[in-house]
Amino acid sequence: MDTTINETPHEGMAQTRDGAEIAWRIANPAGTTRIALIHSLAMNGAFWDRVIACLPADAAVLTIDCRGHGRSTKSEGPFTVEQFADDLADVMAHLSWQDAIVAGASMGGCVALAFATHHADRVSALGLLDTTAWYGEGAPEAWEERGMKAVNEGLAALVGFQKSRWFSPAFLESHPDIVDSAVAVFMANDVPSYLATCRMLGAADLREGMPQFDFPTLILVGEHDYATPPAMAQAMADAIPGATMEILPDMRHFTPLEAPEVIADALTGLGQRI
Repeated sequence: MDTTINETPHEGMAQTRDGAEIAWRIANPAGTTRIALIHSLAMNGAFWDRVIACLPADAAVLTIDCRGHGRSTKSEGPFTVEQFADDLADVMAHLSWQDAIVAGASMGGCVALAFATHHADRVSALGLLDTTAWYGEGAPEAWEERGMKAVNEGLAALVGFQKSRWFSPAFLESHPDIVDSAVAVFMANDVPSYLATCRMLGAADLREGMPQFDFPTLILVGEHDYATPPAMAQAMADAIPGATMEILPDMRHFTPLEAPEVIADALTGLGQRI
């Protein structure tokens, strides 16, 4: 029997507390297990489509285009991860979702950590994929350099760098259609918003809240993730009570695109721990 989601997604726009508009979509809105997924930097809610297709039919899955991304409000910022977390809370309030399994990848994981810190009553379980609570001492300068490269040379100047970090060499060769789709989303970004988001990640430090988490937490990271390597995942696992961690062999940074079945199974298992 087919257990995958096959209903037409329900979608719309929600206004945040500061007047921004956030695009949202729900796959299988009648589902009883609620999951909210937050995408990576310079992607959009469609980042999760391959994972959603592998989830059980009882999962109602909310995805958003984060502020500055996709169809949501663009601006020069400044942005904070706490602001992005509040945006998700406002979308959930708009949809009358009291709580959900909240999971994010890369930037989305930082936002999920901020959400878990400041909206803990809305988190039934937490998934942290290919992410970190803190990028390190040199993060502000490194992220500033990346953002300004986009400003000065255009997003195309970053594509080669991004592809080598996003995907394993084998996946780059075997799935050019998925790679090209990710690149197309990346290239469509608003550059001032991209710069503001890079600066946001450079300043992000979510370490303080993690010891207080009291919900099931799962941490996944690719074995060869050079953007947020396993050592960063281990630091989160060490700080979050009861967290479990798994290293995915041969993977790099975009595990939801490279291994959607694995991520879907992990999220399903996380839901069973509630």
